[in-house]
Amino acid sequence: MGKDIIGFDTHDHAGCIEAAMQMAERTCGEAGVQFTTTRRRVLEILLESHAAMGAYDVLARLEAEGLGSKPPVAYRALGFLVDHGLAHRIEKLNAFVACAHPGARHDPAFMICRTCGSVAEARAEAPMGASAAASGFQVESTVVEAEGLCPKCQSRAAV
Repeated sequence: MGKDIIGFDTHDHAGCIEAAMQMAERTCGEAGVQFTTTRRRVLEILLESHAAMGAYDVLARLEAEGLGSKPPVAYRALGFLVDHGLAHRIEKLNAFVACAHPGARHDPAFMICRTCGSVAEARAEAPMGASAAASGFQVESTVVEAEGLCPKCQSRAAV
């Protein structure tokens, strides 16, 4: 699997989490914004697996840990993470996932397994670039969402 694709490969997940948390600290510091306990914990929750989580799933975890029980707590933290490039919202799932490439300006392309729900993120390859340019349209951002089967689920289906 490609070096820029994160989610379906076996990798050093602890290192992945550590690097993402360090990047979040650096990003917030450079932007002069607070990386609060709640924001930090929400990012950690998203980083625990490469699966998208709904806001209410995140809220349930926060509530169980005594960090908040009202929906705005989760939505504000998730909104902050999205606004600062540390997480993405996956429209198809109405859910959120930690950014696999924090700190790098990119348009995400998500591959969503319809069986297990795992999500891999790659950098989108300007899918509309030539068409947009030909029509005089300037693309500012793109998000690609593809649904299918991850390698593990393909293997299970083949058995």
